[in-house]
Amino acid sequence: MSDQPPTDTQAQSEAMLLLDHQLCFALYSTSLAMTRLYKPLLDGLGITYPQYLALLVLWERDGLSVSELGERLFLDSGTLTPLLKRLESAGLVSRLRAVEDERRVHITLTPAGRALKAQAASIPGCILRATHGSIPELVSLTRQVQDLRRQLLA
Repeated sequence: MSDQPPTDTQAQSEAMLLLDHQLCFALYSTSLAMTRLYKPLLDGLGITYPQYLALLVLWERDGLSVSELGERLFLDSGTLTPLLKRLESAGLVSRLRAVEDERRVHITLTPAGRALKAQAASIPGCILRATHGSIPELVSLTRQVQDLRRQLLA
């Protein structure tokens, strides 16, 4: 250790290594808190958070291939396949091989999967109330995080 006082550059470098100054930690810990917030809401529907995300995509556009669903969720097929098998076992989706290419598997909602959308309709309002934010604030924050994701993936 030096007896010299830290330079501005040294102090800035050290400050940048503080946990609470890390963007990655802010995003990670917020993601954990958000997932905990969703858990009791989704438990009532009998689904997990990743299953909910997959269903959100299918409620937007039913009949996607596994690879299309994976692209939308930023998940690989090794992660997505077990999740989809559990949704199929729960009677919420069907997995069907494409006639033109048996390597392609399409995911379609069952009537129970479509009906679950109505039961999930109250979730966004619960999340909005828990954040104590306004809709415009949450839309803006969502766009900022999406822009960050795009920049990181570029």
